[in-house]
Amino acid sequence: MGDKFEKVKTFYFSLWPSLNEDNWSEFEKRLIVKKYEKGNYILRPGEVCNCISFINYGLVRSYYLVDGREITTNFFVEDSVFSNYQSFLSRTPSLLYTDVLEDTEMIDVDYDSLQYAYENIPDSERVGRLVAEQLYILLSARNASLLMESPEQRYIKVLQEKPDLIRRVPQYMVASYLGVTPEALSRIRSRISKRNAELLTDTSSR
Repeated sequence: MGDKFEKVKTFYFSLWPSLNEDNWSEFEKRLIVKKYEKGNYILRPGEVCNCISFINYGLVRSYYLVDGREITTNFFVEDSVFSNYQSFLSRTPSLLYTDVLEDTEMIDVDYDSLQYAYENIPDSERVGRLVAEQLYILLSARNASLLMESPEQRYIKVLQEKPDLIRRVPQYMVASYLGVTPEALSRIRSRISKRNAELLTDTSSR
């Protein structure tokens, strides 16, 4: 796969334009490559999240377990950053599970290494703030979606923003993420398919 740090380097340079090769080399020394097989857990309730992770390849999910029912909060795919940021910052136990849905390779920076970078590598606090902002925006957008959009609107947004996610994730997980039952998701998909078919028929008849 080539240089394991190539994609994460591109990501950090996009956030950190003033980053130079010397500073990156110093930061890269503190990055850790981790691989997880499908079905493994990265984090469980009661454990403290100790890393901010960049996904080189693979698929990760976060979810709550409430009365024996999984409530999916988000999916994370390649070229994205994720963390249980509340647990990471506060050093308190997670309430979430984070599991691996596909074989996954991640590049981690742990809490102590990040504090070292803030203190010793110029401008690193800026990139830390930008990563934190990305994670906050993701969480805020998710909360707003649950409050203001219908399940069908949320499903359409998934189709638009992460079209390949639908084929990579079991439908019951997609339904959980949308906040509906698998049966309700099936009805949503049927309605969308029917509308698309009607639109195609209407277009072809013109």
